[in-house]
Formats: sequence, C-alpha cells, structure tokens
Amino acid sequence: MKTVTMNEKYAYKRTQHAWRAIHNQKYLYFMSIPFVIWVFVFQYLPLWGWTMAFQKYRPGVSFFKQKWVGLEHFRTLFQDAHFYLVLRNTLAMSLMGLVAGFIVPVLFALLLNEVRVQIMKRFVQTVSYLPHFVSWVVAAGIITKMLSTDGGVVNDLLLGLHIIDRPIQFMAQGNWFWGIVTSADVWKETGWSAIIYLAAIAGIGPELYEAARVDGASRLRQMWHVTLPGIRPTIIILLIMSIGHLLGTGFEKQFLLGNHMVIDYSEVLDLYALNYGLGMGRYSFGTAINIFNSVISLILLFAANGIFKRFTNESIM
Repeated sequence: MKTVTMNEKYAYKRTQHAWRAIHNQKYLYFMSIPFVIWVFVFQYLPLWGWTMAFQKYRPGVSFFKQKWVGLEHFRTLFQDAHFYLVLRNTLAMSLMGLVAGFIVPVLFALLLNEVRVQIMKRFVQTVSYLPHFVSWVVAAGIITKMLSTDGGVVNDLLLGLHIIDRPIQFMAQGNWFWGIVTSADVWKETGWSAIIYLAAIAGIGPELYEAARVDGASRLRQMWHVTLPGIRPTIIILLIMSIGHLLGTGFEKQFLLGNHMVIDYSEVLDLYALNYGLGMGRYSFGTAINIFNSVISLILLFAANGIFKRFTNESIM
C-alpha cells in the first residue's frame, strides 16, 4: 500500500481549493475569456512578426521561402550614426516627459484636493482633463498657432511685456523643440493623469487628517505627512510603468509639431522606423528597430521594478 506524504496531501488540498475557487467564480472567468482572447490576438500573436527582423523579408513570399540573415539588420542599425542621433532625441524627450509628466500631475492633484469649494473643484478638474480628448492633430494646430510669429498669443504677450524686441520663430529652432513637445504633453495630459491620484487621495482615511490637525499640522504639513505617504504606492507603481515606456514616446507629437528645420531634434525611434523601415520598404529593418525598442523597455521595466522593490518594498510584479 502506497504511503501518502504530507507534501502530497498539501498539494492535493491546494488543488481542491483552486478548483473550488474556480467553480465558485466561474461566471467571472467566463466574462474574462473575451478579453483574454483579445490580448492574445492583438498583443501576443503579432510577436510572430518579429521573425521578420532575422530575415530578408519579401512581401508575398511564404515564410519557409524567406532568406534568413540572422543579426544583419541589428548590425546595420548599430552602425548607423543617424540611429544614435534619433536615440538621443528619444531619450531626451522621454526623460523630460517622464519628469514633467510625473511631477506636475501629482502637484496638481495635491493642490486640487485642497480646494474646498466643490463647484470650483469640479469645474477646474473638468477643464483640466478636456485636452486629453482632443486629438494631437487639433492640439498641434492650436500649439503651432499660439507660437506663430503672425498673431501668435505667446509672441504678442512677450512683445506687449517688452520682454523681446521682435517675434521669436519657436517652431523653426531646434533647441526649443524638446521643451515645446514636453510642455504640450503636460498641458494635454496633466488633468487626465491627475484623476488616478485624486482617486487614491479619496481613499485616505479622514481620521488621519483629524489627528494631524490635533497635532497642530498646517495644511501644507498635512499634504506632506498624510496625503503624499497615503498615495505613495500609487505614485511608485505609475512611475515604474512610466519608466518601462521610456522609449515609447510615440511619434504623433514629433510628427505633427516637427518640420525639416528641426528634424535633427524632432525625429524619434518610432519615426525612424516609419521613415527608414516601412517608408523605404525595409520591413525587416523597421522590425529590428521596434524589437530594440521593446527589449530596452522591458529591461528598464524590470530594473525599475527591482530597484523600487528593494528600497521601498513596492512592486508591480
């Protein structure tokens, strides 16, 4: 007769418990099936296309007849001097966007939480997140018009205050471009990004504020010692996710706000893949660029998660 060990009993009980939980929550699992299928079809299945980066891909030719070239496209990528210029632009705008897009929404949420007049608070919150729903095509047109030398409100204001003697061509100077893109992104996304911080603030117990007031803490001290520690897990999780998307700055802003005069400052990795990959029919080369982007983003995500887990015990994995 076979003897059942304690480990086997424990494993059997865990299996029973798992099946019981699945049975009790079967409707939730059934509801999640369409979303699992969606993620698989649109997120994991396209990864098969990464094989193009290791081929000399020719459209219309079957997979088994493609010519395999190994890491040739990656060597071409790393030997291209223009790639490093594009990488510099991507990192610069991503870091500026990360810092500004992380700090400003937190400050905005903290200040908005201190508004005691509810009508004013709701009005400001509504107005602040409306730009999020405006497409970048419209937003770029507004920004370009505001910075125009012909009736642009920014130049008119600076001239009216006698800060400058003649209009500045903001959109024609590369050294202004990174700041313009970062400011535009902050204007467009601050209100929307602040919503999750406001929700986290709403979850802080009012008794903590009462205790702080009893101890004589001012509203600024309450923000520093109660509100910020209360939303710290949310801040860290969003920061880790933002670091993971550091190279994924997109291309809409740069494509719509850029021009040939600032091309050395406006071109980013996604535009590089579009122009020198798809635009020139070099599908394998464009795929290699996107693989590089994804791998670096994955490394940054795990590195940021590991650092924060070690020093703050906060993690998303």
